[in-house]
Amino acid sequence: MSDVFFYQLSLFPLDKVLPKLLEKCLERDWQVAVQFGSKERCDAMNSYLWTYAEDGFLPHGTKEDGHPEFQPIYLTHESDNPNDAMVRFVVDRAPMPDPASYQRVVYIFDGSDQEALVEARAQWKALKDTEHELTYWAQTQNGGWDRKA
Repeated sequence: MSDVFFYQLSLFPLDKVLPKLLEKCLERDWQVAVQFGSKERCDAMNSYLWTYAEDGFLPHGTKEDGHPEFQPIYLTHESDNPNDAMVRFVVDRAPMPDPASYQRVVYIFDGSDQEALVEARAQWKALKDTEHELTYWAQTQNGGWDRKA
């Protein structure tokens, strides 16, 4: 059984949210893979994560960097998992992996994008009657998250 978290973006965009969630994973020594919907978005986030904060960065890499087994955070637009991640982030309408392959899957979607919202609801319905534990989180005004379901 895996935990599947659905995070709906409504107040803050992905580039403000994702680094904070990844920091929490690193604090727990979790190997992470982040799957994007396109190579272009993956490349953009790859550059951004080196400079998103003045006082730090998130250690990460991509296929192009090589040695994925040494990357605590692996960024991809494919279904690969070469760093043996236990947590999988699925963003930008990337396809949902088999949750059983991970301890936790975090599905982040833009609530203002009607197609993304429909896809998220379909994913929820598809997983609802499985053995996986589903939770739904909504953004708060202060940048945190409230569990709604």
